[in-house]
Amino acid sequence: MENLDLIFGGVFLGRRVLVTGDTGFKGSWLALWLRELGAEVHGLALPPPPGPTHYATLRLGERIRHRDGDIREEAVVRAAFDAAKPEVVFHLAAQAIVRDSYDDPKGTFDTNVGGTVNVLEAARGCSSLRAIVVVTSDKCYENREWEFAYRENDPLGGRDPYAASKAAAELAVAAYRASFFLAGARKVGAASARAGNVIGGGDWAKDRLLPDCVRALSAGKAVLIRNPKSIRPWQHVLEPLAGYLQLGQRLLDDPARFSAAFNFGPMGPDTLAVLELAEMFLAGWGGGKMDVAQGSDGQPCDATLLRLSSKKAASTLGFRPLLEAREAVRWSVEWYRRWHEAGAGADLIDLSRGQIARYVEAGRKAGVPWAVVAP
Repeated sequence: MENLDLIFGGVFLGRRVLVTGDTGFKGSWLALWLRELGAEVHGLALPPPPGPTHYATLRLGERIRHRDGDIREEAVVRAAFDAAKPEVVFHLAAQAIVRDSYDDPKGTFDTNVGGTVNVLEAARGCSSLRAIVVVTSDKCYENREWEFAYRENDPLGGRDPYAASKAAAELAVAAYRASFFLAGARKVGAASARAGNVIGGGDWAKDRLLPDCVRALSAGKAVLIRNPKSIRPWQHVLEPLAGYLQLGQRLLDDPARFSAAFNFGPMGPDTLAVLELAEMFLAGWGGGKMDVAQGSDGQPCDATLLRLSSKKAASTLGFRPLLEAREAVRWSVEWYRRWHEAGAGADLIDLSRGQIARYVEAGRKAGVPWAVVAP
């Protein structure tokens, strides 16, 4: 697409950007998009797990400057910063599975809190840095299971290790922002981003709805639906990533004004129950059977109701979701279908690049600020 590198005000063109967690689902999509924007992309993450990953289908390790490393090791994080000399950092590396946090609560806190502090500490000593966006989760709020959408000034909290670790990471970001990044003469933009549940092609994490659907459908088995009535703020992966990039752009423009916490979630009716979204996906796939779990499977489960308000991001950044839930599901089905037909080892970078281009074009047609290229 012409002038793709000039969206977001062209601020990422030629800029050194470090993405932690680039081997993960959201991290690999973000690293690819930054590459399309003309950034010099560096990555730091654990090696991708065995089996299919979005990172592998992009052959991203051949296309950016990635290094394997564990953010729990301070020296590893500092070495990554020293090598990249980043101007912008997007911190996405995390232990991202709620159910895993019950099996390994210490590892979850070590990664999501200790690892985040290691990144913040390395950022504090990085003379080239101008902006850092730390991605946490909508689970960082003290969830009272109410109908109201959570806002950025609502209390933080968490009744499970995952949620509590994300709330603690938010507190760490706030402390570093006030004590270091905005305290000196050289202001460094420092913000946190809290996103709702994302869907999209290339997610293969366990205990996530669409990957579970694809694994079952590919094997000719029924899809097991856990917590069918749980309500989540679903959105396509490119939606919050557009928000993160907008936030990075604004931090570069005016670090003092935009250094804050921001929610990035869907608007209106795209807050759906798990069963509704599964039915949409199976209809798009062309059929399939579901096995709806009755009651608990013995594992402590996630919260049943969670809504997120993105009004602050909309009014302050100009954030605006572009894909309704059904369209987000169609894009996801398209990606997984192509993967299913292409077979293991296929290079699907053109598929993912194509979806980014389509998303940008949708933004231009809608007139969202970040997608408009000034004449």
